[in-house]
Amino acid sequence: MVKWGCRSPTITLSKSRTQCCSCVCLAAGVLFLCRSTTPRKKIQDKPFSPDKPPPPRPNLHHSRGWFTQPPSHPPLKPLNNMSKSTIAVIAAVSAGAGAAATATVLSLRPENKHTEAPQPTASSSLPSSTPIVPVPASQIFPSPGADNNIKGPAPVNPSGLFEYGFPGPVADLATRQGLISSYDRRTRNPHWVVEHITPESLSRRDGDRKHSTFLEDDSIPEKFRAKLKDYFRSGYDRGHQVPAADCKWSQTAMDETFYLSNMCPQVGEGFNRDYWAHFEDFCRRLTGTYPSVRIVTGPLYLPQKDPKDNKWYVKYEVMGNPAPNVAVPTHFYKVIFAEDGKAGGQVAVGAFVMPNAVIPNNKPLQEFEVPLEIVERASGLEFASKLPVQKRKRLCAETSCSLIIKEYADRQKAFAKK
Repeated sequence: MVKWGCRSPTITLSKSRTQCCSCVCLAAGVLFLCRSTTPRKKIQDKPFSPDKPPPPRPNLHHSRGWFTQPPSHPPLKPLNNMSKSTIAVIAAVSAGAGAAATATVLSLRPENKHTEAPQPTASSSLPSSTPIVPVPASQIFPSPGADNNIKGPAPVNPSGLFEYGFPGPVADLATRQGLISSYDRRTRNPHWVVEHITPESLSRRDGDRKHSTFLEDDSIPEKFRAKLKDYFRSGYDRGHQVPAADCKWSQTAMDETFYLSNMCPQVGEGFNRDYWAHFEDFCRRLTGTYPSVRIVTGPLYLPQKDPKDNKWYVKYEVMGNPAPNVAVPTHFYKVIFAEDGKAGGQVAVGAFVMPNAVIPNNKPLQEFEVPLEIVERASGLEFASKLPVQKRKRLCAETSCSLIIKEYADRQKAFAKK
């Protein structure tokens, strides 16, 4: 259980309501956006013995940890919708009115000079070889500067611990034919999974899911791995983050979508088999307008407000067999980059957050659209730091963000008869 405290100033929304200047509440959950304004005092590194320099630091991704406390209140009920008034609060408080203002905020952030990431291309053809996964540049522990207050060498050497191994955190990167994923060892779910779909890739029919089976990912250490038995009689679906239907162009590509490192526990009826499936179909239909569509999908674990003590808590189920092992996300996100196919052309960007709960099929998709910065703050990830603001467009302003429920249901029935 994680307690969230907020000391940020508030703004007046009406005579009887105030809103924290740094917090945003979604009807589908709450994204906690508080930032401390207190400057941190820089701690001077102390020198260590020069005859034993520290080893180089491995290439690792940073992951934020949480302070946990035992639960002291009854379970919170999930919030399953997102009102238009809430979207207005998000736009006014966090990122301005719409995605354009969000893009402006992101453009002011300094780029990480130690990380190399590929520029998105507008190619609509399938890759001829396995894509290269971007990894951070080597990070070396700097030698501590001289300290005139210390006589002789420092009496301690904390970096000596790394002779026994580096504790992490580690993000297990996997490069498959049709996807690239980053795995979170703590939750046994992916941080994110990236895919690329085109009209050509969706037109091929060389893969059939009846030949695919769910698999544990043996590239992940056994003690951090999600297991097939964890899902057995759990009450949750093994929810694809990159859907198998997006990888019909190759049987191998389709098979690789069935690794559990591409799965998260999802509510079945009413979500994974319904609204979420229709949302995946919406993404595929974008290739009728855009020759190249790139999608990032992943889980979120969002705080909710306890009405009893008026405090925020992060609470989620952990399932497993025989012991708890896999975290059940409270929400899921998709960030969509629809490219116009021109060199240096425009990119339509759309970000969506949905609760891991039953969603009525008549719920408008745009009620789950959020500014990109909302997803970034909630996930701790950055998706478009190298995409200039002037090249961005809001996806739902460029095309109709709506689901086709009946057509998709009929297609599923036809597929079952084959």
